[in-house]
Amino acid sequence: MSSATLGHPVPPSPPTTATTPRPRRARLWWAALAAVAAVAAAVPIATAPAIAESNGGVRVMPLGDSITDGFNVAGGYRIELWQRFMSGNYRIDFVGSQFNGPSSLGDHDHEGHSGWTIAQIDANVVNWLRATNPRTVLLHIGTNDMYGDTSGAPGRLATLVDRITNTAPNADVFVATIIPKSGADNQVRGYNAAIPGIVQTRAAAGKHVHLVDMYRALTLSDLADGVHPNATGYRKMAMAWYDALRAVPGSIGSNSPPTTGPPTTAPPTTAPPTTAPPTTAPPTTAPPTTPPPTTPPPTGACRVTYTVNSWGNGLTASVSVANTSSTPVDGWALAFTLPSGQTITNGWNASYSPSSGAVTARNVSYNATIAPSTSVDIGFQATHTGNADRPSAFTLNGTACTVA
Repeated sequence: MSSATLGHPVPPSPPTTATTPRPRRARLWWAALAAVAAVAAAVPIATAPAIAESNGGVRVMPLGDSITDGFNVAGGYRIELWQRFMSGNYRIDFVGSQFNGPSSLGDHDHEGHSGWTIAQIDANVVNWLRATNPRTVLLHIGTNDMYGDTSGAPGRLATLVDRITNTAPNADVFVATIIPKSGADNQVRGYNAAIPGIVQTRAAAGKHVHLVDMYRALTLSDLADGVHPNATGYRKMAMAWYDALRAVPGSIGSNSPPTTGPPTTAPPTTAPPTTAPPTTAPPTTAPPTTPPPTTPPPTGACRVTYTVNSWGNGLTASVSVANTSSTPVDGWALAFTLPSGQTITNGWNASYSPSSGAVTARNVSYNATIAPSTSVDIGFQATHTGNADRPSAFTLNGTACTVA
């Protein structure tokens, strides 16, 4: 993912001696070439349409490098993400100075720059933010930094996040860990390990910053060339973005149904029935909002591995839920009780409710089934008041799991 430098040809200077006059045809050729170069130098290279697409919806800026641009698959994750917005009745306006993608992508604006590093994005982001005033920013950046000074990449990311939040203090900024990269897993893991702390520090200071664990959403098999996702990988990125956005109220507005005009037919003119309604009170318990899992695992047929990384008053928890039975689990809910003082602020690969106390993590769209002898990886970020211990017990669909 190297950046290209575009230049304009400049003809070599003609000889200055008067003893060897140039033939007339050569003089005309040099004059024509010089005129073309002058015109080319005066005309800027167009990278976006003169008028950006806008539907008046919530402004969302996809921000990053070629993975945001959509290398290998024009439009990248933005295609599936846009379609999910539409099917969920969210009115979204992608914003940015760049423009690409197929017709199935209803809004082609973005701020993905192929080959760019964190520092290059940082040097330009203020102007982009002021030009578009996004409500929400989707930041996936750092892959190109894995080629050089990887140790300084977290510091550069922290500076960039501060630049964004200072310029657009009311925007929700979703900071993603970068996806896997072939041949550089140690560098990628080291960089990603610093991101939760960067996010947590700013969230604790009142900034609207959220973590998205994009690294765990993809595997190397989801890459087309060892660096950029294939179509399946981009779809997985879209699902991770969508789940994270829906977990933060207001970041993509409300999913109101499309507005339509009032019905043209008049309401019925018949009088309401004269019989009194029944006097029995309605049931006091609301129906469940999600259907229960369909295939509870047999007793003792699940195993949970729980790893905590803590700092100051924050922590991240990585949780692996394994199905050790011989039958698939179709739809799952993992229940556990957080130690006192711990509160979940953000999660990935599952939906979490409530944020403290007795918590239930439920599957999301792309990991609803746990096949036999396989596992799903989920996790969350939380604050704590001094106790960063892990829960003592876990149940999967009501069945107690062993804890590794």
